[in-house]
Amino acid sequence: MNSKKFVYFFGGGSAEGNGRMKEVLGGKGAGLAEMTNIGLPVPAGFTITTEVCDQYYKNDRNYPDGLRQEVAENLEKLERLAGKRLGDAEDPLLVSVRSGAARSMPGMMETILNLGLNDNSIEGLALKTKNRRFVLDAYRRFIVMYGSTALGVPRERFEEELEFIKEKHTRPRLKVRTRSILDTDVNEEELEELIPLLKKVYKDQTKMDFPQDPTEQLWGSIDAVFGSWLAGKATTYRRVEKITGLLGTAVNVVQMVFGNMGDDSGTGVCFTRDPNTGEDIFYGDILMNAQGEDVVAGIRTPMHLKDLEERMPDVYAQLCDVRGKLEKHYKDMQDIEFTIEHGKLYILQTRSGKRSPRAAFQIAVDMVNEKLITREEALLRITGNDIEGLFYPVIDPGIPPDELKKELFAVGIDAVPGAASGHVVLTARDAEQWAAEGKQVILVRKETNPEDVGGMHAAKGILTAKGGKTSHAAVVARGWGKCCIVGCEDLSVDYDANTISVGKTVINKGDEITINGSTGEVFKSALPLIKPVLPESYNTLLKWADEVRTLKVRTNVDTPYDAENAIGMGAEGIGLCRTEHMFFDTEERRFAIQKMIIAEDESTRRAALSELLPFQRKDFLGIFRAMDGKPVTIRLLDPPLHEFVPHNEDEQKHLARALGVPFHQVKRSVDRLYEANPMLGHRGCRLCITYPEILEMQVRAIMEAACECKKKEIQVFPEIMHPLIIDSKELEILANTTRRVAEEVMKNQGVKVDYLVGTMIEVPRAALLADSIAKVAEFFSFGTNDLTQMTLGMSRDDAGRFLPDYVDEKKTGILTDDPFQSLDQDGVGLLIKWAIDKGRQTRKGLKVGICGEHGGDPRSVEFCHRNNFDYVSCSPFRVPIARLAAAQAAIKWPKKD
Repeated sequence: MNSKKFVYFFGGGSAEGNGRMKEVLGGKGAGLAEMTNIGLPVPAGFTITTEVCDQYYKNDRNYPDGLRQEVAENLEKLERLAGKRLGDAEDPLLVSVRSGAARSMPGMMETILNLGLNDNSIEGLALKTKNRRFVLDAYRRFIVMYGSTALGVPRERFEEELEFIKEKHTRPRLKVRTRSILDTDVNEEELEELIPLLKKVYKDQTKMDFPQDPTEQLWGSIDAVFGSWLAGKATTYRRVEKITGLLGTAVNVVQMVFGNMGDDSGTGVCFTRDPNTGEDIFYGDILMNAQGEDVVAGIRTPMHLKDLEERMPDVYAQLCDVRGKLEKHYKDMQDIEFTIEHGKLYILQTRSGKRSPRAAFQIAVDMVNEKLITREEALLRITGNDIEGLFYPVIDPGIPPDELKKELFAVGIDAVPGAASGHVVLTARDAEQWAAEGKQVILVRKETNPEDVGGMHAAKGILTAKGGKTSHAAVVARGWGKCCIVGCEDLSVDYDANTISVGKTVINKGDEITINGSTGEVFKSALPLIKPVLPESYNTLLKWADEVRTLKVRTNVDTPYDAENAIGMGAEGIGLCRTEHMFFDTEERRFAIQKMIIAEDESTRRAALSELLPFQRKDFLGIFRAMDGKPVTIRLLDPPLHEFVPHNEDEQKHLARALGVPFHQVKRSVDRLYEANPMLGHRGCRLCITYPEILEMQVRAIMEAACECKKKEIQVFPEIMHPLIIDSKELEILANTTRRVAEEVMKNQGVKVDYLVGTMIEVPRAALLADSIAKVAEFFSFGTNDLTQMTLGMSRDDAGRFLPDYVDEKKTGILTDDPFQSLDQDGVGLLIKWAIDKGRQTRKGLKVGICGEHGGDPRSVEFCHRNNFDYVSCSPFRVPIARLAAAQAAIKWPKKD
């Protein structure tokens, strides 16, 4: 392709571009070119490339040399083909100017219709069409669209003038008192009076007359479309949808066809299959005597597409033919925009249609069965969001939007999708107690911490005033598939008054609310929820995924119940079992761990640990039974001890009484645990270096449970993992103790269990020294949550204050994505690659996995596949997403035998 070519023409049965040129022509331009080439009735026009948009911004909003000449030449070509001239006083050519990026961004950028109308051309067009009302209506639309889009005139100012005319003239003429007056009710004389009013608004706001020169109109519109690429709504949409790497938007200049020329004209949108269910039925709406913007604006109730069959059977038959051709050509469900002008059909746009998660699965499987696409192509069309959308409860879509609006209380960050209703509670203890009484609760906190885990597990949903998508609340809730909203900054949580409030609206403890984790909305009542049932197409497609992928998928769970649930989701083992969560499960367990922490000598600590051992053994026994032969990686105690003890005086006194020790002893013990930076403090393997008795108790519990299972002919494969290792000598000390205790247990039990001892690689130093660490470790599991924090020097709980500035392409674009959601492949990824390479140089066949939140992120899973990981591990509800992502990675990056 000649890099100097900035404009591509289409029309007269052929096009200079084609459907494969989305990156250059944008989705809309490529679609128009392709439809022209395959013989569909498409209005002629030309596309200005995305490269122009890129250069426009790189050159301080100046166009590349030669563009204006190239546009003029293509405009002349369009005029010759149409037999009309732009702005002609007798029979003017009218065009639309539309955006169109390589990725669909519906409604995010600008469109201007009816360009070419001015005070002279409307007279000629009125004579030509013998329909002055139509021409005046088109002119008023153009003034409004050009003024609001190209010059930034508030659209409401134009709407106020239209409403003035409706109330002054149209309503009295029609003698109607209550119903709304439609735009189509306004007659020719009333439009004649309206247009000068609209021009006055334009002049008042811009200090200029409305442009009469069509060339000025054209370039003003082109400027507006390119300008909309970096408009707030467009950049926000790209950030949310994770759309990156695009040059910009293209601009499509297309000959206008009119759906508002009378009752034999209309405009509509249709889908080649039902976008909600995926059924193979023609689905859509049409509005007679209307332009495209009327359908989008919803100002009139459209008729169903099927009704067109009775009204205009020939046009309907032609549209059905177009449906078949486009679906066979693109091999996907299409979203088609069309216009009928005096009984003649024109196709204005086609693109792959947006669809519900259920429809996405159904369409993919059906198209494989219809031999339109392969299984591999079907797998590549499903996204992680499609899978998530199938699992989470949703607010009943039958609730009227007005009712929802009345119930809206607050809006925060949508951390975990789905919906939940329940009674407001403000403490984890209340959540556990109320749930035990059979009540459904929503736990509302300023922010959560590990002590809240029991209450978080008991709650139906979690709402916090602080935090981001990778905060403690979000990470834990995601692991349980529990609806969660974080960072609800307008929310005031008053623990003393037992209330939450936004402005003057106050909700008391015990009142019911509903949270929508898919949108971040909080409602001040219990709304009805619907639990979706998984379609058979989901099972079919995931079965295909399992046949393709080479990467194993494990899960992060801490209880037998969650382990069973994860197996149902397709997990092939446990990649992370966090033993500390077991200590928070009941008051009895919390008391036992606190007793160990407060102890002032080893013998008292060991006595307390002996009380914990049966609990741990029982938990491991349940998990091993649930996994039945699948590998289980158990991380030994990781958090700093201060997270297990009370920090307010009343609770410390209560603990002192329960332990039978002086209050000052408890307070002194707690105060000694204080650390300025606990994340980098006395935690993980460092606890076991200081207190080897903790390590011994945990290993004993693991191996006793494993031996008991083996005796009952239940297969077990424990993998004991030491967290936060920084040196091979450190790991060697701990591994030797681990193996000594394990051998003692097996000898006493008379049972042999195959087990592994390995480490979490989560400190950069460990990654750099992986060759020496691999001499001791039998496996590596990358803890990418902490590895990301330490490599970037960012706290995942605090980075939400500034991280948006780093990923906002409009502001800085320093990072392409939130590194706590999708792996930083340039930085953290480089450390991981180094560690794998060095580790496997020392130990051939070293087992390698990932157990951070990234294990369920599709882009991170692809990284793991490409770098020869053995498995990824993620929360149970993300296991299906990881299975799909692993299959997609295997299709894109097949392994060589």
